[in-house]
Amino acid sequence: MSGSPLDALIVKGTSISTDELNTLLKMPDHRGEAIEHVFKNRLYTSAEDALADLSKAIGSEFLKDIPFNDIPVDLVRDIPINYAKNHEVLPFKLENDKVVVLTTNPLNNRALTDMRVLFNKKVQPILTTSMKLQDAINRVYEKSTAALEGLDEIEGEEYDLDDPVIDLLEAGDDEAPVIKLVNTLLFRAVKEKASDIHIEPYEKDMVVRFRIDGILFDIFRPPKKLQNAITSRIKVMGNLNIAEKRLPQDGRIPLKLAGKDIDVRLSTVPTAFGERIVLRLQDRSNVVLELEQLGFNQKSLLKINGLLQNTYGIILVTGPTGSGKSTTLYAALSKINSVDKNIITVEDPVEQRIHGVGQIQVNSKIGLTFANGLRSILRQDPDIIMIGEIRDLETAEIAINASLTGHLVLSTIHTNDSAGVFPRLMDMGCEPFLIATSLLGVLAQRLVRILCSHCKELYTPTDEELASLEMPRDRLKNGQCYRAVGCNECNQKGYIGRTVIQELLMVNEDIRSLIMQRQDAGTIKKAALKFGMETMRDHGIQKVVAGVTTIEEVLSNTQLDDQVM
Repeated sequence: MSGSPLDALIVKGTSISTDELNTLLKMPDHRGEAIEHVFKNRLYTSAEDALADLSKAIGSEFLKDIPFNDIPVDLVRDIPINYAKNHEVLPFKLENDKVVVLTTNPLNNRALTDMRVLFNKKVQPILTTSMKLQDAINRVYEKSTAALEGLDEIEGEEYDLDDPVIDLLEAGDDEAPVIKLVNTLLFRAVKEKASDIHIEPYEKDMVVRFRIDGILFDIFRPPKKLQNAITSRIKVMGNLNIAEKRLPQDGRIPLKLAGKDIDVRLSTVPTAFGERIVLRLQDRSNVVLELEQLGFNQKSLLKINGLLQNTYGIILVTGPTGSGKSTTLYAALSKINSVDKNIITVEDPVEQRIHGVGQIQVNSKIGLTFANGLRSILRQDPDIIMIGEIRDLETAEIAINASLTGHLVLSTIHTNDSAGVFPRLMDMGCEPFLIATSLLGVLAQRLVRILCSHCKELYTPTDEELASLEMPRDRLKNGQCYRAVGCNECNQKGYIGRTVIQELLMVNEDIRSLIMQRQDAGTIKKAALKFGMETMRDHGIQKVVAGVTTIEEVLSNTQLDDQVM
C-alpha cells in the first residue's frame, strides 16, 4: 500500500488547517532545527501514524484508541454536544490541578481556553484523529443522556426522550423503559436516515449499530441485562415466537413514525451469546421512482429506455445486497407502466407498492415460491413480468421460457459484474443457447456515497491516488477534485446520500456467440468493452470529475474490475 505525505493526512484527519500545520512544522525540535525537516520525505499510510509522529515531534501526547467507557459523563454535562463536535474537543479526565482534554488541534486556543475557564484548572491537551474523537463524543454523550441513565434502574424507572414526541406504536408516557428504548432506536434510525439497525449480543455486552449510506456506525451499548427484554420486545412487534430462540425467524413491522409510513423487515438468528437482530428500514413515503434521479448517465439512460421498449426478452440487474437493484427495477416498471400494459411481479418481499401493477408476495410457508408464483401469473395474461430475484434453476428456466413466449421479464441476480451473469446462469444449469436467445442486456451497479455539498473541499490528489484509479490528472479541472470533510449538516461524516455507478452490457450477436461457446466472464467483458461498454469504474471516474463523490469511494466499490481484466 502506497503512503501519503504527512501534510495531506493531517489536514484530512484532524481539524488542523494548512496554515496551522505550517506553523507547527516551523517550530524547532529538541535539536533546534525546524520540525518540517524531519517529515520532508516521509510517507504514511494512515492519519493516526502521521499524527502520532507529529505529536511526538511537538512534545505532545497522542492517543490512538480512546477508552470512551472510562470517560466520566459528569465531565460533559455542561458542554453541548454540538460545541464538542464543532470544536473537536472532549474532556478526558481530571488530575489534581489540571483537566486532560482530547483534541485534534493543539492550536485551538479558543476551545482549550473554554475548557480552562469551565473547569477552573490548567489544560493538558492530548491529540487524536477526527474520526476517533467524533466517535468518542457520540459514545460519551450517548451514555450521558437521560434515556441511558434510566436503564440502570430498569424496574419502575422511566426516562425521557431527547427527541420530539413521536406517534410510534402509540407509545405513551407510561410505557415500560425497554419499550421506550426500542422506540427511541427506531426514531433515531429514521431521523439519521439509517437503512439497517444491527443489535448484536456478545459475551459481556451488546452493541447497537446503524448502517447509514452503506457504512456501519456504532451507536451505543445497552447493558447486557437488557438483552432478553430488548429481543423479546422487537420479536413481539414483528409477531415472532418469543419462546423460539434456537431457530432463525423473519418478520415484518409496519410503523407510522412522525407521519411517515415505515416498513421494517426483521431478521433474527441465534448466536453463541443470544439472538442477533437486524432491522431493515424502508420509508414508503420517500421513494425514488424515476430512473433519471438514480444517477445513471445520459448514455446509459438512452440504452436502458431502449431495452424497456422491447416486447419480449430478459433484462437483468445485478450487484451485491444493498446496491439498489430493487429500486432500479421499480423505477423501470414505473417508467413503462401504463393502462395498456398488464404488469405483474413476484417479490420477496413487496418493498414498494406501484399503482396499476399486480404485486405478489412470496410465501414459502404455504408453498408460494418464485417458481410457483411465476407459473400462476403466466396464466394471468401479463405483458411484463418482474421477478424479485432469480435464485435457482427452476425460476431461471420459467423466466427464460416466459421471455421466449412473448413476455418482457425484469429480474435481479447476484454476481460481481455484468459479464458474470452468463456463467452464473450456466452454473445453475441453464442451456447457453437459451441464455443467448433470451437475454437483452445486463445492468450491474453499486452505490457510492455523495459528498456533502456544505463541507466538501477541493484538494490536489497525489499521483498514487490517481494511479490507483487509472485516471490521468488532465481529466480533473486544474488537477483537483473534492474530498470529504464533515460538518453538522452531514453529522460529521462528509457524505449525504448515495448514487449509482453502473455498467450496462448490451447483448449483441457477438456476445451471443461467446455465450454459445461457454466463454468465461473475462472474455465476454473484453468483447463488451470493445463494443463501447463503460465499466463501473469509468462511471465512477465521471462522478469524481463532476465532484459528486471521492476517489476512495470509487476505489472501494470497483476493486473487482481489476481482477476481471
